[in-house]
Amino acid sequence: MAKKKITQSKTETLDYSKYVRWFWILFLSGIAAIVLLFLLASLGGLGEMPDYTRLENPETNLATEIISSDDKTLGKFYFDDNRTPVGYDDLPKNLVDALVATEDVRFYEHSGIDARGTLRAISSLGSSGGASTISQQVSRQLFVGVASPNTLSRLTQKIKEWVIAIRLERQYTKEEIIAMYFNIYDFGNNGDGIRSAARIYFGKEPKDLDLKESAMLVGMFKNSSLYNPIPSRNPVGVKNRRNVVLAQMAKYDYITQEVKDSLQKTELDLNFTPETHSQGIATYFREYLRGFMKEWAKDKKNRKPDGSKYDLYSDGLKIFTTIDSRMQKYAEEAVAQHMPRLQAEFDNQNTPERNKTAPFLELSTSEINKLLNDGMKRGERWRILKEQGKSEKEIRASFQKPTEMRVFKWIDGKASEVDTVMKPIDSMRYYKSFLRPGMMSMDPLTGHVKAWVGGMNYKHFQYDMVKQGARQVGSTFKPFVYATAIDQLQFSPCDSFPRTQITIEANKYGNPEPWTTKNSDGKYSGKQTLKDALASSTNTVTARLMNEIGPQPVVEMAKKLGITSDILPVPAIALGTADISVYEMVAAYSTFANKGVYNKPVMVTRIEDKNGTVLYQFAPESKDVLSEEVAYVTVNLMEGVTQAGSSGGRLRSKGVDKYNVMYREVMTGYPYELDNPIAGKTGTTQNQSDGWFMGIVPNLVTGVWVGAEDRAAHFKSITYGQGATMALPIWGLYMKACYADKTLNVSKAKFEKPANLKINVDCKVKGEGDLGSNEDPEDTIDFDF
Repeated sequence: MAKKKITQSKTETLDYSKYVRWFWILFLSGIAAIVLLFLLASLGGLGEMPDYTRLENPETNLATEIISSDDKTLGKFYFDDNRTPVGYDDLPKNLVDALVATEDVRFYEHSGIDARGTLRAISSLGSSGGASTISQQVSRQLFVGVASPNTLSRLTQKIKEWVIAIRLERQYTKEEIIAMYFNIYDFGNNGDGIRSAARIYFGKEPKDLDLKESAMLVGMFKNSSLYNPIPSRNPVGVKNRRNVVLAQMAKYDYITQEVKDSLQKTELDLNFTPETHSQGIATYFREYLRGFMKEWAKDKKNRKPDGSKYDLYSDGLKIFTTIDSRMQKYAEEAVAQHMPRLQAEFDNQNTPERNKTAPFLELSTSEINKLLNDGMKRGERWRILKEQGKSEKEIRASFQKPTEMRVFKWIDGKASEVDTVMKPIDSMRYYKSFLRPGMMSMDPLTGHVKAWVGGMNYKHFQYDMVKQGARQVGSTFKPFVYATAIDQLQFSPCDSFPRTQITIEANKYGNPEPWTTKNSDGKYSGKQTLKDALASSTNTVTARLMNEIGPQPVVEMAKKLGITSDILPVPAIALGTADISVYEMVAAYSTFANKGVYNKPVMVTRIEDKNGTVLYQFAPESKDVLSEEVAYVTVNLMEGVTQAGSSGGRLRSKGVDKYNVMYREVMTGYPYELDNPIAGKTGTTQNQSDGWFMGIVPNLVTGVWVGAEDRAAHFKSITYGQGATMALPIWGLYMKACYADKTLNVSKAKFEKPANLKINVDCKVKGEGDLGSNEDPEDTIDFDF
C-alpha cells in the first residue's frame, strides 16, 4: 500500500515537471518570437522603415518665414504645413514639464519604450491609459502614420513604432526628441508646430508662454481636432483638458496644489490670431513678396546644390525684409481708423434719395451697365464659370440669380463680414461703392520700405493700390515741375509770378489745342512767390513754369526720379493728369529728402535657407538725379505747404476752425498738432476721384492715396473729396503713432541745408489761403464748406 502511494507521488511530480518544461519552452519561444519580430521589423519585413539618413534628417515640410527688420514674423508661405521649427532652448521649462508630466513621466528614465507602462496597459487592456512614450509618438508622427483599424495592422504599426523609437533615442538627445515632438505636432487652425500654435492661439513666441498657456497646448496633444479652443469649436473641453494637465503637473510635483487650484479657475484667455494668406499683418506686402520670390526661384542662379528650384512653400526659407512691424502696425491702424469714418460720410451722400445712380456720378444708366458688364468679364466668377464650360448666356444669367454670400462691411468702425443673399451683379456694384486706400512709407536714406498698406482688407479687396494700382496724382506732381524749373533756370522760392491766366498755344508742346488752366477759386489777380504758389497750389503759376521749361524736361525729370509709368509730354501733366502708383511717388519724393540721390525701393535684404546659409543679399541701386542744392530748395518749397497751405496746414493746427462740422465727421485724429519740420503736398484730381498726400521728414517719406475703384464713384464736392480730407488724416495718424514710439527714432529735425547754398530760400510763406485752394481740379469748383 505504501509503495503504491510513493509511485503516485512520483507520477504527480513528473507531470508537474512537464508543465514547467512546457512553460519555459513557450516563454522562451515567445521571447524569441518577439526578438525575431523586432528584428524582422528593423529589416523592413513589416513594411518600409526609415534608414539612418532619414532619421538624421526627418522629412517635414517647413513654411517659408517672412521676417521684419525688427526681427518679428510678418507671416509665412505654406501649402499644408505652417511649420517653423524652434530649438529646445526656445521652449519654456513649464511647457516641457507639462509635456513630461502628462505624456511620459518616466521619459528621462527609459530608452524609447516604457516597460512598466506597457505591461500596465496590457494587463488592463488599455483601461488605465496608453503606454506610448514621447519617443514613440514622435516616431508615429514622423515615420509610421495613423494606425489602421485592423487589429493586425495596428499591432504591426505598434512594433514599427517601438523599433523607430529606440533608434531615435540612440540618434538624438532627450532634449532634441522633445523639441522634435513640439515642432511636428499639428495643433489645428494652421498651428503646425509649437511656434505657429503659440503665435496663433496666444500671439506670442513659445519662449513667452506662461504656465496655463503651456498646459492648454500640451492638453491638445491628446487630440487637437477634438480639443480645439476657438469659440466655435470646443473651448469648454479644452479648458477641462488643460486642467487635467495642471493636475498631472501637481501630481508629479512640477507645481504646487495651490498653483494648480488657482490656475484651474481661470479662463483660456486666448488671443486668437489666425495665420492665413489673407489675414494678419502686411497682407498686401506679403502678396507682393510671393511674386518676388517666385521670380527669384525661377532664376537659374538661385538653385539648390542639386540644380532643383527652391520651393517657397516647403523648403523653410527665411526672407528678411525691410518692413518694420511697428510702423506697419501703425500704418494699418491709421487706415482702419480713418476709412470707416470717411466711408460713412460717402455712404451718407450716396443714399438713393440723394444719388439715384449711387455710387456713381455723371454716368447715365447705359454707361453704368457698360461699366458693370466690363467688370463682370474681368472678374473671378466669370473666369471660373468659363473654365467649367459655361456659355456666355449662362454666365450672364448666373449674375442675376440671388446667391448666399459673405460680404465686407464696416460695422461700428470695424472691418467685418456679414452673411447676405445678393445677386452677384449687385455685389459688384456694392463693392464699387467702397473707398480704398494705398499707403507706403520709406526711409529715403537707404531705400528701405518700412510700411506697405495696399488696401483695407485683403480678403475682399485684393488689388494692391501701392504697386499694382496707378491713379492720377493731381497736385502731387507739381514738385516735379518746380524742381525742373529750379534745376534749369535756378529759380528761387522767393521769385514772384503773376496769378493771371496763361494760354499755351496749340502745338507748342504737342498739345493739339490751346491749353488754359484755371485756379480753383476763380481768382487771378496779384502775384505770388513760388513758395506761396505751391502752398496754395495755384494752377496758373504752375502753368507759367511749364511754359518756361516745356513738358519734355519735366517728363525726363520724373523718369530720373524713378517714375516708370507712361507720361505724355503735354502741358496738362503740370496739374497731375498722369497715372502713377504710390510706390513710384514715394520713391520719387524720397530723392528730394535724400539730397538728390535716388534709391530704388528695397523690400528684401537677404534670403536664407533652413540651415541659415545666405542665398541672396541685396545690392543697393542708387543714382544721382539732382544737385543737393536743387533737392533742398524743392523740399523748402514743400515745407511751405504744411506751414501755411490751407490743406497741409491742418497738420499743425491745434483746434477746430471754420470747417468744424467737416472736421468732426471725417478728419480722423484731428488736431494732429505736429510742430516739427514737414515737407509735403496734397493732391486732388478732377471731380475729386483721387485724394493724395505726400509727406516728408528727414528720414521718412510716406505717401497716401484714397479713392474708389472707378473714377465715376467720388464725393460731390471738394470739401470731402480733397486729398487733405481723404488722405492726409491717415498720414497724420500714422506719424503721430510713429513719433509716440520712441524706439523708432523717426526724425523731428530740420532738413539739412547744403553748405554752399546759393539759391535764396529766405522768404516766408504768406499763407494766403484766400488766394487759392490747395487743390487743383481743372474746372472751377464751388466750395461748400
